[in-house]
This record gives sequence, structure tokens and C-alpha cells, in this order.
Amino acid sequence: MRDTDDFIPATSAAELSPVERAAIVLLSMGEEPASAVLRCLSREELLDVTQVMSRLSGIKVDWVKTALQGFFDDYREQSGVHGASRSYLKRSLDLALGGDIATSVLNTIYGDAIRPKMQRLQWASPKWLAERIADEHVRMQAVFLAFLPPSLASDVIAALPESGRDVLLLNVARLTEVDAELLAELEVLVERCLSGLGQQGAAVEGVRQVAEILNRLPDQRQQMVELLRAHDPKVVGEIEVSMYDFFILSRQPESVLTRVIEEVPIELWAVALKGAEPQVRDAILAAMPRRQAQSFEDLIRRSGPVPLSRAESARNEVMAQVKALVDAGEIQVQLFAEATVE
Repeated sequence: MRDTDDFIPATSAAELSPVERAAIVLLSMGEEPASAVLRCLSREELLDVTQVMSRLSGIKVDWVKTALQGFFDDYREQSGVHGASRSYLKRSLDLALGGDIATSVLNTIYGDAIRPKMQRLQWASPKWLAERIADEHVRMQAVFLAFLPPSLASDVIAALPESGRDVLLLNVARLTEVDAELLAELEVLVERCLSGLGQQGAAVEGVRQVAEILNRLPDQRQQMVELLRAHDPKVVGEIEVSMYDFFILSRQPESVLTRVIEEVPIELWAVALKGAEPQVRDAILAAMPRRQAQSFEDLIRRSGPVPLSRAESARNEVMAQVKALVDAGEIQVQLFAEATVE
């Protein structure tokens, strides 16, 4: 989890990211129109844009003008005659072919009618969904997983008993068409899951919470970490990773960042800072000599987009180097944002 300090989106309107521009447009709409737009987003898109919306503060007039102008420019390019809506086609096909055939044709065009309901299940925890389908026959489990977004489906499979995963995946792979009877069963199962969404337990980030607690115990931190390691080395490893979150680089003094920059290869920085929060990127660039910072920005631009998994792996490597420097006594880092007074 990233730091919850006020989010600073950019230093100028030209540097606003697409997500920041979208957040400004949504904030400009008002609550009801914005909520209608948010309902059309995927889970990941919704979380990204609402997180930015919650952190925006001190928005400048030129940022709003830039975001809205970009929105209307895009609208002009995309507007005009659009394809017929599903409801329009449904009415037309009902008259031409009859209800049953019309539904079959529409499912072919738009995908099965069950998909929108399945999309709503992306808010459920994978473990909870796995418990809901654990007692279903394997064909029903396979159909259920086939209609879920792939990332959620993989998490649900990981939460099911290991012994039957291969058979389940084989059944998913063999699916080509689902008959109406099985779809009706699936709809009943999905409705049951949707009605029980409110009964999920609350998610608690225990590892992150302990990391935050330990970060605030500087005099006892190392001793406590070693005591915990004696009980569960694996969990302590996760805690240590969480303690050294990439965002903490944004609050380090220049002397610490200079030493870290010396230790980490410039090519690794170029990947790690892809998509990183502006505060982190600005802090690293500010700690570099001007000539090196200019060359570094050129390197980032030339390298182009990288997969998110690769960027996160690079950040983990950077923070491993930071921890090694801390353990060697070469630097001291500020692990949490301290409250300030005036």
C-alpha cells in the first residue's frame, strides 16, 4: 500500500497522466454523472482513478482546462453515429426472429448474458468465491471460472484444494460452448454469490500493519524482527518487504538518495521508475547531478513502455539494495511519514 499523504499529481498541466486527467474530469462532473461513469469501469480502472481522485488537492485552473479540453477533443474525434444499442437490437430481433432466437443471436454478438453479473463478482475475495464453488461438480466449477476475468479466476483456483486443480483446468480448456441448462445452473450459482457478497469478512492487511508498527519502533525494531523471525521466517520476510516500500524513497534526504543512486545501476532505475508516483521520480531526479538527470530522462523516454510486473520486480530489487545499505550501516532511512507541526 502506498503512502496516504496528499497526492501531488504533477508540476505542470502538461505532465498530467491520463489517470489524473480522468480524475479531474470526473471531479468536474458532479457526483451523479461521475458515479454513472464509474459504474462502467473495470475494478482495476475504478480503483486507479478513485485513488487519484482521493489524493488530488490544490488543483490549478490550467490543469482543469487542460483535462477538460483533452476530454472534449477526444469526444469530437469519437462522436458521430454510433452502432445500435443492445436494447435497440433486442427489440428489432424480437420482432424479426422471436424472443428465443433473438437472445441467442444477441449472446453471440455481445457475449453471454451472464458476463455482466460475473463482472460484479470481481469485488469478492478469491478465497470467498472458492468456498462458494468448492462443493459444486467440476463442470460447474469450470464454467464458473471460464466466465470470470482471468486474473480473478487464477486467484480462485489458487484458493481451491491443490489436488483437483489440474482436472478443473482441463475441464475449462475443453469448454467450447455451454448449453442452456448449464447456463441456468450457473445463473443460480452467480445470483447466490451476489446475494452473499455483503456477508464477506473484512480484509485485513496484517503484514502491512505490522510493518507500519515496526517502522515506528526504531529503538526496538531489530530486536523485535529477530524475535518474530524465530517464530515464522516466511512472514517476517513479507514484513521486511512491506517495511521497505518503494514510495519511502520520496521522503529520504538527498544524501541518502545520492548513496542509493550510486549503488543501483541506472538501467534498473529506468525500469523501476516507469509508472512510479511523481513524488518518487522527482526525488530521485532531484538527487542526481543535472547532466545525469537529463541523460536519465532521455533513457526513460527511449526505453518505452514496460510490463507492470517487470517494473514492480525492478522496484523490489532497488529496495533490496536499500535494505542492504541500511543493514551495513551505510545509510539511515525514514520508514514512515512523521507528523509535522508549525
